[in-house]
This record gives sequence, structure tokens and C-alpha cells, in this order.
Amino acid sequence: MPAQNAAPTARKPVRPPRDAAISIRRLRRAELPADTVALARFLIGKIIVRELPGGRLSGRIVETEAYPQRDPAAHHFRGPTPRNRSMFLRRGHAYVYFSYGNHFMLNVTAEIAGIGGGVLIRALEPLEGIPQMEQYRKTTRLLDLTRGPGRLASALRIDRSLDSTDLCAPGPLWLGAFTSGTAISGCPAPAEGTIVPALVDRAAIVLGKSTRIGITRAAHRLLRFYERGSPFVSGPRRLRL
Repeated sequence: MPAQNAAPTARKPVRPPRDAAISIRRLRRAELPADTVALARFLIGKIIVRELPGGRLSGRIVETEAYPQRDPAAHHFRGPTPRNRSMFLRRGHAYVYFSYGNHFMLNVTAEIAGIGGGVLIRALEPLEGIPQMEQYRKTTRLLDLTRGPGRLASALRIDRSLDSTDLCAPGPLWLGAFTSGTAISGCPAPAEGTIVPALVDRAAIVLGKSTRIGITRAAHRLLRFYERGSPFVSGPRRLRL
């Protein structure tokens, strides 16, 4: 992992070709760290894949927030309820909830069965199915498709019907990673200073961390992780540097 204080290279967003083919493998549960904070860091650079009848949508994770055990800011803090019971599934399941009465938010469970813990997926870099995302989000602005947890849920058609989905098994929503040597087929050579999304690997990521966004309890904890230099990271500019 590169040093935390390394200066990231500024990246310009690159739109992949609309018929881009990306090779993605499903993550195995054994690959997921058995700790909420470690999982939040691990998921940066991994992929969320949404299977729909009309095709596959996917995005590369560039921002997460950890909500570990005994965290007063977490939904699981006071124990299981009908709303949050998915948070107590073993790591690698989806916890989807409706926030502020207007959008859904996707979390990945992070502990052993019976222990609450979750990682909020805050932002993605769009990869596959961009035309469909544009329709769902009613915008053609690439940076506005999946930057923020509500936007990405809308772009990927994520709602409560996907709550408790096993993200490490075949199904409508799963966690993935690029296969070795992955490239976007037919993609032209990028201009100087740009990076084609599918060519970004773990070694190229400079990880940043900050306080979490939009909470009041335990607000001092540095439990938000993001890819420094990515234009797809959400939040105020001071929390993206």
C-alpha cells in the first residue's frame, strides 16, 4: 500500500466505450477481512456488480465508511431490529436501508454471524452499463452517476428487495475484482494524465481517510476511506484531498 502522505496523481474521468467488455471475478468470502475497518479499506478498488434483465451494471468502489462493533453512530448499536437484522449476517451480505425518506444506501456486512458491523459504500467509478445508469439517474454527467451513496443506489437500481443478498454468491448483486491483466476492449489510448478505470490496480491506489460524513455521534473517528485523486469521490473538497 502506498504511503498515506504520498501525493496522488490527479485523474481525469474517462468514459469507457459503450460496448466495453470488462473481466470481473466474484470475490470469495474468505478474501474479505474479518474486521469492519479492515474491510472498509480492502473494498477500495473492488467492484459492485448489478445484474439486471437488460444487462450488467458495475462500478469500482472509490469511497467507503466503516461502522464497526459498539459504534454509537451505527444502526446496529442497540442490537437487532426488523430494520437492521441484515447487519448481523456474516460478512459479505448486503444491508440496504432507506435514508432520509428519499434514497436507498448500500452497506456490506463485516463481522461474524450475530455481530453487527457494516461498511457503507459511498461512491463508485462507473464501469459497465453507463447508458442505463444515465437513464436511471436522468443525467449524462459521468461524475453525477454514482458519486454519493444515494446516487449509486439509484444508478444501480438498488432497493430494499436486495437487502440480505449474499454478495459472494451468484445473484442480482455481488462483489467483484478485476481479473489479472484486465483491460477494456476497444478502448483508445488515454490522453496524457488520464487513467482508464479498468486499468487501475491495487498498487496504484493512494488511500485517504477522514471523519465520516453526515453523522453526529462518534463524529471524530477517522473511519471514512477513499481513493485520493479520484474525481468520483463524494463529499466536500476538504475531505477528498
